[in-house]
Amino acid sequence: MRFLLILDRVENPASANALLACRLAGELLTAGHEVHLLELWDGRTAPPAPPEGAVQHTLAFADERLMNTALENGAKGGTPVPLRLLRLAVHPTAVAAAFRQLVLHAPRRTVDSRREIQRLDARYHFDAVCAVCAPYRAAFALETARIGGKKLLWQLDPYASNRDYVAPGGFAREGQLLDAVDVAFITPQALPDYEGGPLSGWRSKIHVLGFPVLLPMPAPAPHTGLRCVFCGSLYPTVREPDFALELFGRLNDPQLTLTMAGGGWQRFASAEEKARAVLGERFVCPGPLPPSDAAALEADADVLLSLGNFYDNQMPSKLFSYFGSGKPVLHLAVSETDPTLPYLARYPLALVLHRQDGATPAVLERLRRWLDQTQGQRLPYAQVAALYPAFTPGHVAQDFLASLG
Repeated sequence: MRFLLILDRVENPASANALLACRLAGELLTAGHEVHLLELWDGRTAPPAPPEGAVQHTLAFADERLMNTALENGAKGGTPVPLRLLRLAVHPTAVAAAFRQLVLHAPRRTVDSRREIQRLDARYHFDAVCAVCAPYRAAFALETARIGGKKLLWQLDPYASNRDYVAPGGFAREGQLLDAVDVAFITPQALPDYEGGPLSGWRSKIHVLGFPVLLPMPAPAPHTGLRCVFCGSLYPTVREPDFALELFGRLNDPQLTLTMAGGGWQRFASAEEKARAVLGERFVCPGPLPPSDAAALEADADVLLSLGNFYDNQMPSKLFSYFGSGKPVLHLAVSETDPTLPYLARYPLALVLHRQDGATPAVLERLRRWLDQTQGQRLPYAQVAALYPAFTPGHVAQDFLASLG
């Protein structure tokens, strides 16, 4: 079969969703299929080389990058609106992008992507075109594109049920999107929306697809001390570092270094300063990193730190890549209905601590004892893959192909 996967890196050049799509593409290529990638990028950070054998096509959207920067992605708080508009006015292309998006309701990313999808389909005659979401610009471009093959959505993040933003049109708009496609792939924790939830009418189009992230990780290089690593973005009311910083600050183990890489720290500056005052150089906060650098940090870690989400319809794909490492995994849960808990219960080297229990002496002793007991331990990859087969790339590719009939 011949596939076109649409990847959107405009807001995030190091997009985890794009990485997962490339991993699926690699498996499809290995199975003998032809794969093209249409990469939407920000005009500044070029997309990485595609998997060997894939054909890469690109569309640049520097105007939208400038618009998003000037308007701070429409986030509440931050710079007052008049100052954002002044920043926007400095860039004529950004002004045009904002006009198209906010006034004409025809974002260039959607319009130009639709045109390119149709152009590529007319040339290559794809059996299926898959929009990898989120963001959802690629999905809206595919929705009305005139193509000959099947239309697929891979909804790695929920649309209408995502609680950290208000989705335009809500569930009704998502239903329209689902009407326009042949198959939609969702992650396991999104299934309740389709079984008794507001999207139940589209259950027949839905297939659950795991994250293709369960891969073996190299052993860490020899070193002294204990390295605990988290790589990921922080978001207020979604994924926050406060409980982790309180735990490690009170533990204050002189042999332990805590590294927390990723963006979003501007909203948690006071917690960061407090942790640094206690831990000093044993608290490392390098900011956003390229995927290769983040992978190197995780490979050299002794313990991998997972921050639980506040919302039970979101499950970080990173947790399953942690499992693939075979290393001890510390998960800090903030919700009793955290969808990762059943998976963590099956992982022999996992420790789950709940925010509601606080950083009490008993909790700290439990953490200290677990760190001591698991230090240097690793599970064989084959054992982990047997526990979570649906999250190995090969299995994900099989499920993807089977759903197409």
